[in-house]
Amino acid sequence: MTTQTTPMVQTRGLRKQYGGFTAVHGLDLEVMPGEVFGFLGPNGAGKTTSLRMITGLLAPSAGEVLIHGCSLAKDPLTAKAWMSFIPDRPYIYEKLTAIEFLRFCGGLYGMKKSECARRIEELLSLFDLAQWGGSLVENFSHGMKQRLVVASALLPRPKLLVVDEPMVGLDPRGARLIKQIFRQICSDSGMTVFLSTHSLDVAEELCDRIAIMHHGQVVREGTLASLRSDLDQPGERLEEIFLQITAEEDGNDSVSDEALIRDITTAGGAG
Repeated sequence: MTTQTTPMVQTRGLRKQYGGFTAVHGLDLEVMPGEVFGFLGPNGAGKTTSLRMITGLLAPSAGEVLIHGCSLAKDPLTAKAWMSFIPDRPYIYEKLTAIEFLRFCGGLYGMKKSECARRIEELLSLFDLAQWGGSLVENFSHGMKQRLVVASALLPRPKLLVVDEPMVGLDPRGARLIKQIFRQICSDSGMTVFLSTHSLDVAEELCDRIAIMHHGQVVREGTLASLRSDLDQPGERLEEIFLQITAEEDGNDSVSDEALIRDITTAGGAG
């Protein structure tokens, strides 16, 4: 007898329309517990709109979102209790110290003071911020602020972490640390990471499965190995696969792109 695992994220016919413009067309996804799931696409593909619907920040025009089998529309508090969300432009109260900010977040999550204090100490150490716990956030570098935001999202031990562009502004050391932490937590606790990023090298290194969105819909989905196989491109990097798929959807190919570059270069030289 086999047991079926409940997806951590499931979308059914998810759609968002603004007047006559459809930003997301019938999105159907299943993301399993413990996965690092990459959500890729060009600018304007509908990724951020999709993330906002999945996290309950934006009501869909049609379809539904299930978080660990719980309907986001019918029982939003239960569904949202499973997750934390890091937007692409997070806001921090910069007149607080790092510890004060994390205590504030712990209060929002309804954490007990003793558990919150232990967790803050653990996370500041994990994110290499322990010596800065008593410093005002306004004195932090951008990368330090980004690490603090990720720490705040992990404070309540969520089972689902939804992240929009987590590596923006991080130096290579900070980016490596974040990737290691994501992988470690997914492996150790079964947390799911739903990751939207333009950093294709990060997605290639980190993600178990990848969905590529274009013009408001998912055009390819699978492991990197399966995407390579589908395109008959063994050994190709994700960047080349991504460019080929999105070019095919636009009715273009790499040759025409190169020709366009040559035309622009020639025109510039002639001027």
